[in-house]
Amino acid sequence: MCNSSSITEFLLLAFADTRELQLLQFWLFLGIYLAALLGNGLIITAVACDHRLHTPMYFFLLNLALLDLGGISTSVPKAMDNFLWGKRTISYAGCAAQIFLVFFFYSSEISLLTVMAYDRYIAICKPLHYGTLLSSRACATMAAAAWGSGFLHAVLHTANTLSLPLGRGNALDQFLCEIPQILKLSCSDSYLREVRITTVSAFLVCGCFVFVALSYVQIFRAMLRIPSQQGRHKAFSTCLPHLAVVSLNVRTVMFAHLKPPSISSPSLDLVLAFLYLVVPPALNPLIYSMRNQELKDAVWKIKTVYIS
Repeated sequence: MCNSSSITEFLLLAFADTRELQLLQFWLFLGIYLAALLGNGLIITAVACDHRLHTPMYFFLLNLALLDLGGISTSVPKAMDNFLWGKRTISYAGCAAQIFLVFFFYSSEISLLTVMAYDRYIAICKPLHYGTLLSSRACATMAAAAWGSGFLHAVLHTANTLSLPLGRGNALDQFLCEIPQILKLSCSDSYLREVRITTVSAFLVCGCFVFVALSYVQIFRAMLRIPSQQGRHKAFSTCLPHLAVVSLNVRTVMFAHLKPPSISSPSLDLVLAFLYLVVPPALNPLIYSMRNQELKDAVWKIKTVYIS
């Protein structure tokens, strides 16, 4: 009999069978997690405490840091716990929560990156209207819309997936609970559900990517009209980090979920999940601070205060 209530836990993929490799994986994930906590924590503190950073761009960056912290904290601590103690299990409720939270944080991040592209477009293409179009109220509304769209997207996908009857074991070929892996365990005809899930995800990601691309076409055209080289350099330095983060996030997740079935494999799925769920939260603070002197100064000021 096929009944989802008969499953009380899932078995996650074991990266390695030897104890030494499991401990190596634990330390690798711990290092990345601590880097993400430190980097995003410094950005949140800097933006919150330095009045010079109370601008729309840094307000959205603060929200991005919060989403990165939430996203990496959803999957990495559980993976580290399994690596450290040699376990593979996750409860049914824990799996459901992980599916929901991964979709919530990642979908919200894609929406927020789209809003950040709009912020850069207004700042460079329509600077005289920047204060009007991106007032405090408008920024709060757009940020709330990004978080809200992620929540609705997560509810849709989680409810759609967990309503399937599961009857093909409980082993997942991934280090976290992921919808494609749950669909493989369904003993019903899940083809139409899978198509709907993929279509919604693809529409959201591709729509955001197209909007970002069109925004940057206008931004680069406006940059070419800036007379001074210093002005062009400053405009470029504020856009390059955002463009790098969008490229890192969107291209990886699009390939992960829209790749042909012929090239799909557990090893490839594992690497792709690592690249779009674990790596970006640790790299994003570094990318945003590399060419941003204001942010560097604010972070250095925090370090100086706490060290002294």
